[in-house]
Amino acid sequence: MPAPVGASVPAHVRTGLPALLAACHPEPAALVTVVATALAAAAGRGLGGSIAVFAAVGAGQLSIGWSNDYLDRERDRRTSRADKPIAAGAVSATVVGGAAVTALILDVPLCLLSGPRAAAAYLIGVVGGWAYNIRLKSTAVSVAPYVVAFGLLPAFVTLGLPGHPWPPWWALTAGALLGAGAHFANVLPDLDDDARTGVRGLPHRLGGTVSRVLAAGLLLAATVMLAFGPTDASTGGARALGAAAVGLSAAAVVVGLLLGRRPRSRAAFRATLLVAAVDVCLLLARGAALA
Repeated sequence: MPAPVGASVPAHVRTGLPALLAACHPEPAALVTVVATALAAAAGRGLGGSIAVFAAVGAGQLSIGWSNDYLDRERDRRTSRADKPIAAGAVSATVVGGAAVTALILDVPLCLLSGPRAAAAYLIGVVGGWAYNIRLKSTAVSVAPYVVAFGLLPAFVTLGLPGHPWPPWWALTAGALLGAGAHFANVLPDLDDDARTGVRGLPHRLGGTVSRVLAAGLLLAATVMLAFGPTDASTGGARALGAAAVGLSAAAVVVGLLLGRRPRSRAAFRATLLVAAVDVCLLLARGAALA
């Protein structure tokens, strides 16, 4: 059982600042921040613009991650989630909740460094992330915040460029597909715990088998879109790069989803991280085609 407030915390549980950082969902937060910064560099935002994107996206992801752990604290305690710092007694809920609100407030001026249009695009995604944590995760439209937030991420990058251009359709579509696939894969390890605590999002309603198939299909579709959607994908070198990327992504998804069938396994979600990394490499290879 998790340690009650005031009780001694097991030696293996991180406390203090490490525990607070662990409560922000560091893997996805870091990945999304790095992806956005790489997109900014590839699209020509320059050093200053890329730093602005890094700061804004990082603050937004911290706010979403911390709010998730704060709002889920009672569910995590009921399911004895020793990997959750609040449930394990390693950090107080007040500290995590305060950090979430602080990061959200700071994110507004940080987003505005990229201009009001770009700020609106990213803050819509952040609001969607909070809405997911507060309510939407338990509804049939649980995938919607992921589709919107990931779909608009390329727009946040390009709308900060001179002239405020929208990104091409294939970048928006690939982002939305990647977000949807990440949602299905991320929920898979927690289906049983969620069922015991009353969470019934779209993956829970469809079941584990269907969700695994959808996660695989959506993630691979995102890679295919990035590999062959851009106008420069018809050249020989681009075709070879695209084929290699699709093959690697397919292998990662298959292995991740197979290993993810084990109880509490995070393999499926980590497979999404690898696929996202492949997609970033594709975007960097396209370079200025984003703008």
